[in-house]
Amino acid sequence: MATYVYETIPASQGQTIRTFEIRQSMKDAALTRHPETGEPIRRVITGGLGIMTSSKGAAAPVVSSGGHCCGGGCGCG
Repeated sequence: MATYVYETIPASQGQTIRTFEIRQSMKDAALTRHPETGEPIRRVITGGLGIMTSSKGAAAPVVSSGGHCCGGGCGCG
């Protein structure tokens, strides 16, 4: 089971957007309605964790934050 972040879709300008997490199978389609309130919702795409290996085979975790991981100095952007 994976945990996905969802947010409500505001019906009018100025309405507060609420975010929440839902655990569901990776095989399940994204939800379009809040399971308790029926409000329209959308899945939020977030960064993840990837593994990169050097030429020597050493693994190092890389976290995607939606921007440059280190200001672009490492060649990531």
